[in-house]
Amino acid sequence: MVEALFWPALVGYGEAAVAYASPRTSPAATWGVRVGWLAQTALLAAQAAHADGFPWSSWSGSLNLFVWLVVGAYLIWGCRPRFRLLGLAVMPLAAVLFVVARVGGGTHEGSGSAYGSLFLVLHVGFVLAAFAGFTLAAALAGLYLWQERRLKSRAPDILRLRLPPLASLERLTWRTVAVSVPLLTLGLAAGIVRLRRDHHGLDALEAVTLVTWLVYGGFLALRPAGRRAAYLALGGFALVIVVRLALSGSHFA
Repeated sequence: MVEALFWPALVGYGEAAVAYASPRTSPAATWGVRVGWLAQTALLAAQAAHADGFPWSSWSGSLNLFVWLVVGAYLIWGCRPRFRLLGLAVMPLAAVLFVVARVGGGTHEGSGSAYGSLFLVLHVGFVLAAFAGFTLAAALAGLYLWQERRLKSRAPDILRLRLPPLASLERLTWRTVAVSVPLLTLGLAAGIVRLRRDHHGLDALEAVTLVTWLVYGGFLALRPAGRRAAYLALGGFALVIVVRLALSGSHFA
């Protein structure tokens, strides 16, 4: 029953990834995002109901939860018509990562974890929520650079695309990072407290996560503008990709 909920979520995300390619079909894409997210919400709820504790502590389970957080954050404001190209960046990534989570077993019936549920909610939950925010910030930064380049080249279709102003993209990128950094701070603090209690040192994933925190903390402290801000947001997202895909497999092993 739990596994069956994967398919409507994937169909919704896949439909949105394709439909956002055209302004004519973008309203249907928005509904695909909503239906897919609701189906994945039901999937996560079913996993939680069948698990004894926090069911998303494995790398694939946390990837499943990460996709849900990314799409949920995108739904807050990203479905507006002017942000169609943002959906074209976010939804294909969400669909691919969702498939990867299933291949790794992250959409199966939850089995719980040896770690306490409160610790995992604070550590894994907050860190993944922050990474979801950084993912959206990177998509906004990429859209900023793409639009700026087209404005400079005076692309003939720039007005017809009805894109958000560069100032709005820059402001949303900064605000998204500003919300995400405190979440990452809380998640890191919970992990460090656990490490000190268990007398363990930092592993590779935690070290790169700390570097990610420093990069985005510097982003907030320096508050760069224009292309510098966009490049810094994308550089921080490269670290998020390393943490989520390259190093997460051994973290709770």
